[in-house]
Amino acid sequence: MELKWTLLVFLLLGLFLHISGSRGCSPGYKASKSGCDDEDECVDNICGNHSECINTNGSYYCNCKEGFRSTNTPNFTQSTGQCIDINECTENAECPMGMVCVNNIGSHSCECKHGYRESRGDSNCADIDECKHQSGLCGSHADCENHPGSYSCKCHHGYSNYGNNQSKCIEITCNQFEAETQNTPEKLKSLLSLLMKSCESLRDPDGGRHLGEALLENLFTSVDELLSEGNLADSDTLSQFLGAVENSMRLIGPQLKEPVTRMETHNTYAEVAVKHGETPPTGSVILRTDSAHFNTSWETAAGDSYPGFAFAALVSYKDLNTSSDYFSGIGKISQEDESRERSDTKKGKITYQLNSRVVTAIISNPETKQLTDPVTLIFKHVEERAESKVMNYSCVYWNETQGAWSGQGCVKAWSSNTHTACSCSHLSSFAVLMALYPIKDTFALVLITRVGLVLSLICLLLCILTFRFCRSIQGTRNSIHLHLSVCLFIADLVFLCGISSTHNRGACAFVAGLLHFFFLAAFCWMLLEGVQLYRMVVLVFQTTLKHLYMYAVGYGVPLIIVIISAVAYPQGYGTERHCWLSLEGDFIWSFFAPVCIIILLNSFCFIITVWKLAEKFSSLNPDLSKLRMIKGFTVTAVAQLCVLGGMWVFGCFLFQEEGTQVMLYLFTILNSLQGALIFFMHCILSKTVREEYYKLIGRVCSQKEKKYSEFSTNQSSNSQHPLRTDQSTRESKI
Repeated sequence: MELKWTLLVFLLLGLFLHISGSRGCSPGYKASKSGCDDEDECVDNICGNHSECINTNGSYYCNCKEGFRSTNTPNFTQSTGQCIDINECTENAECPMGMVCVNNIGSHSCECKHGYRESRGDSNCADIDECKHQSGLCGSHADCENHPGSYSCKCHHGYSNYGNNQSKCIEITCNQFEAETQNTPEKLKSLLSLLMKSCESLRDPDGGRHLGEALLENLFTSVDELLSEGNLADSDTLSQFLGAVENSMRLIGPQLKEPVTRMETHNTYAEVAVKHGETPPTGSVILRTDSAHFNTSWETAAGDSYPGFAFAALVSYKDLNTSSDYFSGIGKISQEDESRERSDTKKGKITYQLNSRVVTAIISNPETKQLTDPVTLIFKHVEERAESKVMNYSCVYWNETQGAWSGQGCVKAWSSNTHTACSCSHLSSFAVLMALYPIKDTFALVLITRVGLVLSLICLLLCILTFRFCRSIQGTRNSIHLHLSVCLFIADLVFLCGISSTHNRGACAFVAGLLHFFFLAAFCWMLLEGVQLYRMVVLVFQTTLKHLYMYAVGYGVPLIIVIISAVAYPQGYGTERHCWLSLEGDFIWSFFAPVCIIILLNSFCFIITVWKLAEKFSSLNPDLSKLRMIKGFTVTAVAQLCVLGGMWVFGCFLFQEEGTQVMLYLFTILNSLQGALIFFMHCILSKTVREEYYKLIGRVCSQKEKKYSEFSTNQSSNSQHPLRTDQSTRESKI
C-alpha cells in the first residue's frame, strides 16, 4: 500500500516538473530533456507558396521570391508575413512599341495588341489580315476591308449591319413604311415618312447615320402626337399604327449603343435591351414597363441566324385604350375564337373590354410566328377585378389580317384580381381581354316578373279609380298618389309589353325613352310624397303643395333629364338584349343618379317623420303596449319605405359580382309588386277608403237584391194571370 502511494507521488512530481519546464522556455523554443531547444517554424509552411522560409534561433523569416513582395513590409523581401504578386505593368516594366504589357503571377510578358501578331525573327508585331485568314467573316452581302489591328464590313446596297461594322450585313426592306390607304391620318403618314428616310439611309452604304436614341425619341414624339389626336378609330388605322411601331423598333433597336435603353413620354413607355458581339448572347432577359413584364431568353431573341447583335424591346401605350372610340367595332375577338366560347352563353351577347394597356413585344429574331420557347407577358389590370362566373380574362394579340383581337397562340398561365400572365408562342401587340358574360333570364325570374307586373297593374288600376273618384279622400296627398299610380301603371305596362322589342331599333329606343321618363316621373312623385309627409308631421300647419309646383317637379324634371340624355348620347337608348338604358359610357347614371338622390332625400324625410310620429303616439297612448306599438310601426314603416322607392336600393347591388342572383330576385319581386304595396298601403289600410268600398259594395249588392226581388215578383204575377194577346198586332205582352 505504501509502495503505491510512493509511485503516485513520484508521477505527480514528474508531471509538475515537466509543466514547469515547458512554461519556462522563451517563444520560439520548446522544452526537451536537456532544457529548451529551438522550434523549427518552417515545418508548417508558415510563409506560403511564394516565399522561402528560413529558420533562425528562436524565430524565422520569409524570403519572397522574385516578382513578389511582403504584405507587411512592402519595401523589403524579408518579413514574417505572406508574399503577394508585383504588377510590373503598373510599375517599371517596359515593352517595345506596338506591344502591350501583360502581368503574370510573379512575372510579366509583352504581347502584341489584338489584331496583331509577332513577326518571325524579331520582336515586332505585324498586322493580322482578318479578311484573308477568316473567310466569310462579313458574309456574302458585304466587302471585307482590313485595317491596322482590325477590319470592317462594307455592306452592299440594300444591306446593312446597323452601324456595327464588324457584323454581317442583312437585307433592309423599307416598303413596310409606306402608307397602305389614302385615309391614313396625316400624323401617321409623317411618322411613316420619317421611318422611311431612316430606313433608306441604312440601305445606302455611303448614306448618313442616325443615332438610335435620336430615332427612338423622334418615334415616340410622333406616337404621342398621333395618340393625342385620337385618330385610331378603325381597325385598318390601328393595324397600320401597331405595325409601324413594330417595324420601327426592328429598325432602331440594333442602332442603340447602351445595353439597356428606357424612354418614357406622355403616351408611351419603352424599354430596349441590346447586346453586340461575335458570339450569340445567352441567358434570360426581362423587360419592364409601367404596365407589363416581358420575359424571354437571349437565345430566342438572337434566333438561328445571328447577325452580330440581338435585342428585345417592350413598348406600352398609356392612352391607346382609354377611349372607347379606339375600339368601336374592333374591340372583339375573331370569329373562330368566338365559336369556342362557353355553350351556356350562345343565346346571350358576350361583351368584351380590354383590362390592360396594349403592349408591343419585339425581338431581333425575324422568325417569330412560331417560337420554339414561348415568351411570358405579365399584364397589370387597369381595373382590379377577379374572375367570376360572369367574367373571365383572355390573353389576346392584335391580328392585323383580320382586324380583330385573337387568342390563337396565347394561353393564360394564371390570373388574379390585379395581374394576368400570358404565355405566347409568337410576338405581336398584346393585351388582356375581359369577357363579360350576360346573366341569363331564367324561367322563374321571367315568371315572377310577369305575374308580379300583372298583379301590380290590376292594383294600380284600382288605385287610379279610387284616387280619382273617391271624393272623401281628395286632397294634396291624394293627388300625389294618383299621379304616382298613373306613372307606375304606364311604366309597368310599357315594360311588360315592350321590354323585349329589340328586333326594331327605333321602337326599342322609343320604349327605352318611355321607361326612362315614366320611371323618373314615378320617383319624382315619390319624392313629393316624402316631402308631403314631412310637411304634414313636422310642419303641421303647412299641409298643402301647389299643383303647379308638383307638376313641375313630377313631370318637368324627368322630361329635362330625358331630353338632355337623348341629345348627349342617343345610342344609349336600347340595347341588344333589352329596351332599356345602355351600360356603356356610364349612361345608366342618367337614371341611377337621380334615383339615388331621391332615395337619400326620401330616407331623410322618412326617418324624421317616423321619429316625430313615434313621439306623438307615445304621448297620446302612454298605456299602449310597447310590443303592439313597435309591431304597428314596423309594418307601417316598411310598407311606406317601399312606397317611397326604398326597394330600388337593391338595384345598386346588381352591378356587383357577388350576390347578384339574390339581389336580382329581391329587386324583381319588390319592384314588380310596388303597385300592390301602394294599393295595400293607401287603400286597404285607409279607414276612409274602406268605408267607401263598403258603401260601393253595399250599393252593388242592394241593386242586385232589388233586381232579384223584382224578377221574383214578376214571375209570381205571371203564374197567376193568363197571357193576354193584342188582336191587332198579335204580340204578346207581360
